[in-house]
Amino acid sequence: MSVPSTCKGIIKNISVQNGDIVQSGTTFMEVIVDRYVGSSNEYNNISAHNTSNVSEVYCDVLVLGSGPGGYSAAFRAADLGLTTVMVEKHSSLGGVCLNVGCIPTKTLLHSVSLLDSAKHLNNMGISIGEINIDVEKLNDHTDSIKSRLSDGLTSMSKIRKVNVIKGTGEFIDSNSLYVKSKDESPDSMIHFQYAIIATGSNPITMPFLPKDERVVDSTGALKLSKIPEKMLLIGGGIISLEIGTIYSSLGANIDLVEISDSLISGADRDLVNAWYKVNSKRFGNLMLNTKVTGAKSTENGIEVYFDGKDVKNSIRYDLILQAIGRKPNSSNIGIEKIGIVVDDCGYIIVDSQMRTNVNNIFAIGDVTGNPMLAHKAVHEAHIAAENVSGKNVFFDAKVIPSVAYTNPEIAWVGLTEDEAKKREIKIKKGIFPWGASGRAISMGADQGLTKLIFDSKDDRILGGGIVGAHAGDLIGEIALAIEMGSDVFDIAKTIHPHPTLIESICMASESAMGTCTDLPPSLAGK
Repeated sequence: MSVPSTCKGIIKNISVQNGDIVQSGTTFMEVIVDRYVGSSNEYNNISAHNTSNVSEVYCDVLVLGSGPGGYSAAFRAADLGLTTVMVEKHSSLGGVCLNVGCIPTKTLLHSVSLLDSAKHLNNMGISIGEINIDVEKLNDHTDSIKSRLSDGLTSMSKIRKVNVIKGTGEFIDSNSLYVKSKDESPDSMIHFQYAIIATGSNPITMPFLPKDERVVDSTGALKLSKIPEKMLLIGGGIISLEIGTIYSSLGANIDLVEISDSLISGADRDLVNAWYKVNSKRFGNLMLNTKVTGAKSTENGIEVYFDGKDVKNSIRYDLILQAIGRKPNSSNIGIEKIGIVVDDCGYIIVDSQMRTNVNNIFAIGDVTGNPMLAHKAVHEAHIAAENVSGKNVFFDAKVIPSVAYTNPEIAWVGLTEDEAKKREIKIKKGIFPWGASGRAISMGADQGLTKLIFDSKDDRILGGGIVGAHAGDLIGEIALAIEMGSDVFDIAKTIHPHPTLIESICMASESAMGTCTDLPPSLAGK
């Protein structure tokens, strides 16, 4: 039986012999590729596109999307010697994270944390006079950070000879993608041997909310125009709380509504309780177990209607943030034409090598499912690119850390106490309150907490979390300890620098062992 080839070139090496049995997906020859060939009907499949002025592009690897996953996949593929094309539909590289997510949010959070600190400098003997907020300059500063990083990605693409094509991509078959240009440059037909889909996600919106500039998602909320007098956060997750922190610090009165019974549902309850003790003053009304049932635009604001115990039927707001989750960008890219399988929510299904059911096409990041985190996407990107290059690697990370960059930050990784109980795992826990940390007290961060969870069977660490200043910078040690299979003794007997916040991890381990001399004996073993 003859099988049509997807490329023209020279066979350099054949690694199997006549009669050998090989499994599906096995690499058995090395080819020096001259060009890739799409199906003979590829142009018949793109009748909706203008093909009179189309640029033909040939590559080893096509990467669709330039967020943290996309550019990491493209750069890794290029470093491995593969001819790489990266397609991006927006004007700037970097995806949601760089342009309307992680980076602008953290830039603004840093700015308002300085503002919060400045309000308390008098207590330290430092007087700086009246503090003024210039929203336009805040936006300019944020834009400058985004531009610097996006320009850096453009430079890195050129250094690595990654061909960046701007436009909207749609698969025509399993070896070709049509790119509709968004400027005056010609459209492109990209012929590839492998593809990595890294199209990310976008915010879920509530269909019954009015189409009004005063109703925004996370992208709209980061475009600071003026500070609202009264703002509603719909959703009690990380995105909602981070943006709420920004607006609260800038002077807005904040209400929050959450359909479940708690904030930050994935985090340990001890951490969330410690966080809320510090942040309760940020909220006028915290409405848990409450639904938003409707809203209407009025001249004086958005009237929102609620269904919950002990809450008002309706309240008027100047700005509403809807942050109830995100959905994958898996539609309108043509994957249905080539038979790529998605689940009921639209997430592309992949195996542990990030490969879809179409053998030469991989998918990474948000489009493959939760958790929707940039650092997860980067890890998956390297796996996909290395498999494309002929390596045989798998996603085998034990844990993925999560961080809410609020004030204070809250970070966690691995099992929480509640999750361990649900799995009927007997645990030993170590808790170190930052009120016993000299460094935390000197920073005014003494309301923090570090908590570790160990398996009582073998004392190996199962999970942990931190609430306090720089928690996101500290959580990596706990993640590493879990990956390395460390036990309580390994952590407790690792000498940590003093006075630091990171030594709270050591002291939490000592607390679990009952040997912490920085806590009263009654607490040292709890």
